[in-house]
Amino acid sequence: MTTPADAEVGRARALLSGARRLLVFTGAGVSAESGVPTFRGAGGMWNAMRAEELATPEAFARDPRLVWEWYGWRRELVARCTPNAAHDAIARHAAAHAGTTVVTQNVDGLHQRAAQAAGDPRGTASVVALHGTLFGVRCARWPACSTRAPHDAPVDATDRATLPHCDACGALLRPDVVWFGEALDPADLDAAFDAAQHADACLVVGTSALVQPAASVAATAARAGAPLVEVNAEATPLSSLAAVALRGRAAELVPALLDP
Repeated sequence: MTTPADAEVGRARALLSGARRLLVFTGAGVSAESGVPTFRGAGGMWNAMRAEELATPEAFARDPRLVWEWYGWRRELVARCTPNAAHDAIARHAAAHAGTTVVTQNVDGLHQRAAQAAGDPRGTASVVALHGTLFGVRCARWPACSTRAPHDAPVDATDRATLPHCDACGALLRPDVVWFGEALDPADLDAAFDAAQHADACLVVGTSALVQPAASVAATAARAGAPLVEVNAEATPLSSLAAVALRGRAAELVPALLDP
């Protein structure tokens, strides 16, 4: 892969450093260098498993044990991964600049872990996880039952009786992720688009920009006048909107753009 010219990196850095309100929008590509497999592209997890048949409310209603078994496997895989230099640089910038908002499509929790390590006084509140988190649960009756909590303990998927159950209503607990056919959390979506509308600049890292409505967040920022800097391995639908489009590894380029 060709390394972007220093002049391009310098121009992108100048656009981002002048932003009082920076939106950082990330997708699976930012976590690939941490060993988290992507769902799309070469080596993607979707090539090995039909997530469309497991990550749905219908699949959970039909066989919650099977769905939890799959998510338990994913949790174990992701728990062995650690934030990479891109996550860390984003977290350091957010900790030092209160106007920074991180909006991610990822459910791996690596941005949140990096924020905690960086001592961000806002903690994980600086991260808007549009598609939820692997390391959380909510009641299967949500939103009728509002039970929702962090959860990283092993799940015994031996049978239905051993699965996590809601303390409030007794229903099954499910992974706190947005499944196919489900709407995104309105509060998260509002927070993402509000940050986009008011951003002075937008850094996009590692997203295919294909999944809606999340893919519209960065486009909204660009159309509202924020210069967009894209870091990705290949061109995306956002590339034509970018003031600077850098092709390369997130773990190399993002620190070069954000670190002092």
